[in-house]
Parts: sequence; structure tokens; C-alpha cells
Amino acid sequence: MRGGCLVDAHAVSFTPAVIGLLALPLAGLARADVAAALPLPCPMTAGWQVDRQISLPRRSPAGEAIGGFSAVRYHLATDSLLLLSDLPSGAVLRWSGLSRPGGLDLQQITALRSGPREALPAALDGEGLVVLGDHWWVASEGRRSRERPPQLLRFSATSGDLISAIALPDAWQPGEGQGLASNAGPESLLLLGSAERSRPPALLMAAEQPLLQDPPQQVRLLRWQWPAGADPARVDPQPQPQGALLLPHGEGWGLTDLLAPEPGRLLGLLRRFEPPDRWQIRLALYPLPPAGSTAPVQALAQWDLIAMGLSPDNWEGLSLGPPLPDGRPSLLLASDDNLNPLQANRLALLTANRPGPCPAP
Repeated sequence: MRGGCLVDAHAVSFTPAVIGLLALPLAGLARADVAAALPLPCPMTAGWQVDRQISLPRRSPAGEAIGGFSAVRYHLATDSLLLLSDLPSGAVLRWSGLSRPGGLDLQQITALRSGPREALPAALDGEGLVVLGDHWWVASEGRRSRERPPQLLRFSATSGDLISAIALPDAWQPGEGQGLASNAGPESLLLLGSAERSRPPALLMAAEQPLLQDPPQQVRLLRWQWPAGADPARVDPQPQPQGALLLPHGEGWGLTDLLAPEPGRLLGLLRRFEPPDRWQIRLALYPLPPAGSTAPVQALAQWDLIAMGLSPDNWEGLSLGPPLPDGRPSLLLASDDNLNPLQANRLALLTANRPGPCPAP
């Protein structure tokens, strides 16, 4: 959409020898992407600083349209960036060089497929991405129809082939006066680590907007838990409630992604669009509701990112980013251009403002 100029817009280069649907393994990147602790603003009112914004191309070297980036995952050890595209074809794009001043290289485009050499049907609308072992877990948004159900999908990180498709619980399924609204989730997927090494991690899914049977501003969370002793590479997780998050007052707010900045807390990326061209983007800090809970929790703090310098656009992805040259950790955001010429594929690096000493928790 219109508004906001790009800051530090980088020309993105490509590595032609590895572009396209290549067999370059991504398994080295596919490790548990549980976020490390991210310093928050101190005091909370100090907010965030937009340190860098990057413009990404709209086309691959082969001339194919790329974009629709709905989820982002950054891996520090390899300086690798994964972007999930929610275009009907379905793909994960791997980039490198985010931590370098010279710009990004597009290393690989992996098509998501129903099976070997089989394109996915148009039922896929990938919105959330988790990397766990050699698998990609994807939250696929629904349309309240049998042809476009909301699902949790598991893909091979090396081939892009679909391994399993898991239906959401009945309360999330379309029915008379109940279930997810059309094109309203699930929108995000987060990996929650366990404090006990012997206990498997869990996936945390969220709707974008309230389920039809729920009160306004109340967005449900869904925990996907593996049984104790189960191998997440071989066993599908089971769903259970994990409370809900309260959105800001006013119509049109939605939750587009989640990040765990520290144990017991969640950062939510919130979005609101007001026609013809006004975007509102906020970060909100929430306590993590207990597993099994159905009660909502209120935000502990909220920050208006547009007021802090973020370009107005359709920001959908949230991840930890690379450290900045001075060592400060960063927060990484990605935008979805919807293949709209008035929007852009963007990345943004944010850091927490900390003007004063913070007391120990």
C-alpha cells in the first residue's frame, strides 16, 4: 500500500547456480527454532527503534513472481533466512547474507508439494512456519469450505513433500455459528521449548481473529503437544487449548504472528487495515496463558510501530534477527505484498530501546 519510504533499501543479488527448484539440502538449517531471550524495551514505554528496512525483489532470476511472504525464520549459525510464501503454488525461499552489509542472496526456492513431483492443490494458504528437525510445520489458513480447510501441515525440509495433514479441533472447524471465520486463521505458528530435556517441545498456533462463537477481540491459542517420550519426527502432536489473547479495541485488528521473547511471555504482531490505504501495525507483549486454559489474557504493553518509523504495509512475519554490528540483538519482520503493485516485499530489523538500567526480574 502507499505510504512510507524505504530506509536503507538494499539491492538484492542472486546466486544463479543455486536458484530454482534445486536439491541443495536445507536440513542443516532445519533445527528446532526455539527463540533465545530477546531484550525488551526498558522501561516499556521506551519502545522500539527501526534500524534497517530492506526491499526484496518481486521476481526470481527466471522471471517468476515471488512474494506473499507470510512467515519468516532466521537461523543465526548459518546466517540463513527462510520466507514462507502464501501464494497458491506454495514455496519456501532460502536467503543468506542478512548479517552482511553487502545484501541478500536468494539461495533456493523449494516448492511445497503433495508428493514427489506433485503440485499442491489450491487448498494451501501457508501462514505460519516452524522448523523442527528435518521438517517444516506450516499453519494453513482456511476458507470455511471443504476445499479449503484450516490445517496443520508437515513437510520434508529437503524435498518440500507433504508428510502429514492434521485437522484442527471441532471448535475451530466451520459450523453453524462457530469456527474460524473465512480467511481469519490460523495465522501464526510458534515452537515452544520445554524446560525438561526429556520432554518434547510443543507448537503454539493462533487464530487471526476471534472464532465465530467467541467474544470480540478474543483470539484463541491452540497448543499442539507431543506425548512424553514421543519422537516429533514420527508422531503427530495432539491439540489442546491454551487460552486466548485480547486484541486492541476497535474493529479490524488481527494477530499475524507470535514470538516468545523469553519464557512465559509472547510478542504478538498485530495488524489493522482501514480502506483505502491506512495500515496500523503494533507489537503487543502478553503473558503466556497456561496449557489447558480457556481464559483470555490482556496485553502487558503495546507499541505503535508505524509511529516508531516502520513503513506502512502488510507486515505478517516475526522472528529473531541477526545481531547488529554493535552486538545488539534484533527483531525481524517480513511483509506480504499480496502481489499488489502498491505494496512491497520488505524486511525490517528492530531493536529495543533501553535508555536506562533495568532492574533484574
